[in-house]
Amino acid sequence: MNKNIRQSLFFLFLLFLQVLVLNNINFLGHINPYLYIAFIFLYPLKEKRFTFLFLSFILGLCVDFFSDSGGIHAFSTIFIAYIRLFFVKVYFRKTTSDYSFFNLKSEAFGAVFNYVVTLTLIHHLIYFSFINFSLQNLSIVFLNTLYASVFTLILFFLGTYIFTKNK
Repeated sequence: MNKNIRQSLFFLFLLFLQVLVLNNINFLGHINPYLYIAFIFLYPLKEKRFTFLFLSFILGLCVDFFSDSGGIHAFSTIFIAYIRLFFVKVYFRKTTSDYSFFNLKSEAFGAVFNYVVTLTLIHHLIYFSFINFSLQNLSIVFLNTLYASVFTLILFFLGTYIFTKNK
């Protein structure tokens, strides 16, 4: 299958999974996983950066549209999409010339774990900070970030374990 078609199907799958299934899961009354950010983790580095940022923004905007959250998902998503290259350089020690050969599935689990956890925590911290938008609710922001991140990370690593072929 063509890589553009595969990426488009993955984009649509994550979007519909998020808005039709995961947004209806309310763990502890108000915490749900945000698995749609897996698109940012798994998008190839060798593709054009503007296209990637645009697709990340559209994904966040679509989730906002269906969640009625007013652009918070779009901002959080575009932010982690923008800083993703910094964390690829930090955790995987990759340079610009290595981007065309980079594949998250072929990297060491420890580096992948740190990369995914860091971007997930940043996304969720931004998201919950904008939802509460008050320093009085700082403990609620941190607790929601922690709970939603754990829930998202469990689903992400479980999904990658299930859907990855053993070679």
